[in-house]
Amino acid sequence: MPSRRTAKPDWVIARQVALGHRIAQLRQRAELSQEELGNLAGLERRSIQRYESGRRDPRYSDLLLIAHALRVHVTDLLNG
Repeated sequence: MPSRRTAKPDWVIARQVALGHRIAQLRQRAELSQEELGNLAGLERRSIQRYESGRRDPRYSDLLLIAHALRVHVTDLLNG
């Protein structure tokens, strides 16, 4: 995969972290572990962990799977 030529702007990183916090918040509200959410969404626990910590950007398809597993609309993940 080609490397990024410039660093992500701070506001992008802040939104990425906020998204991760929102996923974690909704997961905890649903009383699910990262492992359980991963199983429901068909994703690895490590992926859930990386998304929640803001270390990795989820693909749109992963956001859809996470939202479905949490029984929320994908916009609920993005507008937290």
